[in-house]
Amino acid sequence: MKIGLTGASGLIGSALVPALRADGHEVVRFVRRPADDADERRWDGEHLAPEAVADLGAVVHLAGAGVADHRWTSSYQQQVLQSRVRGTGAVARAVAAAGTPVLLSASAVGFYGDTGDRVTDETGPRGEGFLAELCEAWEAATAPAEQGARVAHLRTGIVLSGKGGALGKQRPLFRAGLGAPLGSGRQWLPWISLQDEVAAIRHLLTADVAGPVNLVAPAPVTNREFTKALGAQLHRPTAPVAVPRFVLRAVLGDFADEGVLLGQRLVPAVLERSGFSFAHPDLRSALRAALASPAR
Repeated sequence: MKIGLTGASGLIGSALVPALRADGHEVVRFVRRPADDADERRWDGEHLAPEAVADLGAVVHLAGAGVADHRWTSSYQQQVLQSRVRGTGAVARAVAAAGTPVLLSASAVGFYGDTGDRVTDETGPRGEGFLAELCEAWEAATAPAEQGARVAHLRTGIVLSGKGGALGKQRPLFRAGLGAPLGSGRQWLPWISLQDEVAAIRHLLTADVAGPVNLVAPAPVTNREFTKALGAQLHRPTAPVAVPRFVLRAVLGDFADEGVLLGQRLVPAVLERSGFSFAHPDLRSALRAALASPAR
């Protein structure tokens, strides 16, 4: 298959490109400044010409401003919202105009808000807060493509990789013996290994699946359990006392409430029903694989 990809330089995209090529697919990357070769085409994050996707069998859309890249301010939240919604709308309109048959579009588990201890699959309702509203608008932006294409929304959890993401930021702290639970430590973490994230996207390119798909492992853990497991894998002690909410808010601002302190006990019901098999269904094996990768 010939597959178009936005966000090819990100944590997920940079692992997905070689995996797709190893599968025998041809990959076209959408970038702002394409080189003079056949595997790059131009897009500016908000506009994409239909002819750029006309010869593709599928588009995987991962691009967008990072939710946790900066301290949350009203202006940065607006930047994130516009980046995700406008970019997705541009891709969806191009896919619709060109008749491209498949669109896999990034989303996030933030859609569900705080689920507490309730086990939740893709039928769960939208939660409250900025992230939930962002994800709803983000997914709605694919509407133009849904008239003719199979569209799946990739509701991704915390991707575990030693090369970046949340684990990349935590690794130095834990190595220094500064790892500790956050807030109550009882909030649930929906996680997935980078290997399984990439494998799930490859699976969804041909699986008969549309709509929301939780890209999370089948065994969510609490923040306290995650802290203990990461400390054990790094052979470092972790603090028995949690970092209090007011400290997290002082450092992270409003992101602390939605990105760190709320819990989501999510399961990958759609993925498992479609026949997907996880390489790392448990946290221990996922951390071992992630930490075997050299940090950037």
